[in-house]
Amino acid sequence: MTRTLCTAALLAIFVYLPSAYAATGGAELERAGNDVGNVASLQRGARNFMNYCAGCHSAKYVRYNSIAKDLGLTEDQVIENLMFNAEKTFETIEASMPLDAAARWFGQPPPDMSLIARAKGTDYIFNFLKGFYLDSESPTGVDNLQLPGTSMPHVLWELQGYQRAIFDEPDEGAEAGAEPLFSHFESASSGAISPEDYDAFIRDTVNFLEYISEPVRGTRRVLGVWVLMFLTVFLIIANMLKNQIWKDVT
Repeated sequence: MTRTLCTAALLAIFVYLPSAYAATGGAELERAGNDVGNVASLQRGARNFMNYCAGCHSAKYVRYNSIAKDLGLTEDQVIENLMFNAEKTFETIEASMPLDAAARWFGQPPPDMSLIARAKGTDYIFNFLKGFYLDSESPTGVDNLQLPGTSMPHVLWELQGYQRAIFDEPDEGAEAGAEPLFSHFESASSGAISPEDYDAFIRDTVNFLEYISEPVRGTRRVLGVWVLMFLTVFLIIANMLKNQIWKDVT
């Protein structure tokens, strides 16, 4: 039974990886390189999320007062800089856009962001925010390399600018109907910040999204260290006690 389950799991991995790779036109994911322990980055990420994302996306599993506590902010700072559509700090982050209006405009309501980092991974989000490109056939004027056919507009276009995606035609030996493979992006218009600063901007945003997906992560890790230290000391004492009890027997 165990061998059968392991075989099935391996087959699922090998089946999934090529399809996931093909879905992005052959583009490999760039590492996000974010650090949840960087509090300054988390503070900037919270600012980015509330200014550019919270209008459409909620984060209903995280409260403002938890953000204040974990990110080293006072409640006054949170109220002044992060709370745009809430009245009390114990409230969760709700989207400003009504869900029914969002469903009409975009075809479906934008997803909640509370667990997106755990569901998709930080590398995926990082590349998604870098992957918008001009597409005249899209209702929003753009498509995304990581999520073809996305209904999300490029809300960060002022920062990044617009880019075109260049695709290579399949090789002669490729199967019939094979999709073109992504080659690279080329700039169509410059943004307000440099590409390096844009990478840093979305890295901070991804960092915040990873934090809200598991706010107790830091506490859990500290507690885990103390538990391991306790078990180590207990093991030493238990071994000494065992030697003392059995010394006359052996």
